[in-house]
Amino acid sequence: MIYGIGTDICDIRRIAQSLQRYGERFAQRVLAPGELATWQRRRARWPGRGDSFVATRFAVKEAFSKAIGLGMRMPMTWQHCEVGHWPSGQPRIITHGPLHAWCEERGLRFQVSLSDEKEFAVAFCIAEIHRLADDGVRG
Repeated sequence: MIYGIGTDICDIRRIAQSLQRYGERFAQRVLAPGELATWQRRRARWPGRGDSFVATRFAVKEAFSKAIGLGMRMPMTWQHCEVGHWPSGQPRIITHGPLHAWCEERGLRFQVSLSDEKEFAVAFCIAEIHRLADDGVRG
């Protein structure tokens, strides 16, 4: 059953301006530790891709926060929500800390899609309730 949906579009140029103005501090605020490490590696290897990487994560986290109905308030934080990938390469949401516990209490699982072009990053998230009918254990 669908718990909520969220979508977000982000202007990559706005993220680039924030990165120029605040430097790595901005990236550290928006990205979880694993994402920050990936961003640093990619930025060193492909300087032009760093802005879009942060913008797509920004968009995903905004879409996710809308799907779960919290917006950017506890337990939802930039650091407690991370974008990872399944072995197939498909993106996925990884939750941490209090946000992880909050989502587990509700039996939530997520589907996410993200994309970027020259000027924009877009993300879509569906939060679903997954519970096994026989014993109430989340699946």
